[in-house]
Amino acid sequence: MSYPIDIVFFSLFRTDNPYSSISLSMAKELAKTRRVFYVNHPYSFKDIVHGWRSGDPVLRRRLSRLLSGRVGYELLESIPHNFVAVQPSATLPINWLPPGRVYNFFQRLNNGIILRSIRRLLRDHEVRNYVYINCYDPFYAGYLPKKMGAQCCIYHCIDDITQNAYTDRHGTALENEACRQADITLVTSTNLHRLKAPFARRIVTYFNAADVAVFERVLSERYPRPKELETRTGKVIGFIGNLDELRIDYPLLKKIAMAFPSHTLLLVGPVNSPEPQTIGLDALPNVIFAGSRVLQDLPPLLQHMDCVLIPFLLNTLTKSIYPLKINEYLAAGKPVVSTAFSDDIRTFAEHIYLAEDHAEFWKK
Repeated sequence: MSYPIDIVFFSLFRTDNPYSSISLSMAKELAKTRRVFYVNHPYSFKDIVHGWRSGDPVLRRRLSRLLSGRVGYELLESIPHNFVAVQPSATLPINWLPPGRVYNFFQRLNNGIILRSIRRLLRDHEVRNYVYINCYDPFYAGYLPKKMGAQCCIYHCIDDITQNAYTDRHGTALENEACRQADITLVTSTNLHRLKAPFARRIVTYFNAADVAVFERVLSERYPRPKELETRTGKVIGFIGNLDELRIDYPLLKKIAMAFPSHTLLLVGPVNSPEPQTIGLDALPNVIFAGSRVLQDLPPLLQHMDCVLIPFLLNTLTKSIYPLKINEYLAAGKPVVSTAFSDDIRTFAEHIYLAEDHAEFWKK
């Protein structure tokens, strides 16, 4: 079968990402009609050392290829057709360097490593006509040189990169340049459109979307009670997503758990903050941290939640967020209670419960 236009998709989020990724969901949808080559965010040599010491099984499986400088190709059972995951060669850890000539030199070196990996996949898979998409990873191949022959270069902005000190250090300037060079800049929220419009040739708001078929299973199938809830009685209040320190209002979660001691607060996702332990949220008897789950394992947990939360902080970062989980929650038919953190979440006011402050949140 011939494919008139292939997709080369470079993403910050690897295929083994511990929580649902909008880039992988988009790639899965695109693979229904054409070939998709999904280039994972590269490992730096620092990542390799850390992963080896921590016993990361995915890193160890990829290690021989990474150390040899070879490009690796992987197939996913969850996306069986038209999809190839690509693991590029390892790069140097340089984000610690200050802005200036030294950083620029090594950034060009790293960029060259990734461009060579992309050229290799183009040759190995005989890719002739293709569209290039970079999803929120301006540190590497934010755009492709014209001579690489992409029909169109797209940069996909999904967060306000200035609001994380690590990414802001070099990422803001690199992202703005990617927007200037891209044929189209996609942004996932109204506020990101405001922020990136001055830099983009052409900018389009492209809200996050869920794999509805996965979450509609909550309505059509019956799942046994998850092991996390086997000994629990009463209602379940749930959250699914990345439990980081920049988005999640942990004091709010603690207040909710204490206000409803007979209910279980079930938090599903990787914990990327020390705050739950610092404020004692993890010590409360009705709070469960269930850890990361792959997308296909979420419906059984979601089905046994009586209501679901988007407990985001109200800050500059969340002002630019259109949360993927709102689509997932609503596809599952669950009542949603959210803080009023952005213009975009307010557009759901007729369909969810919006709270302006902590006191109003648990009254919903």
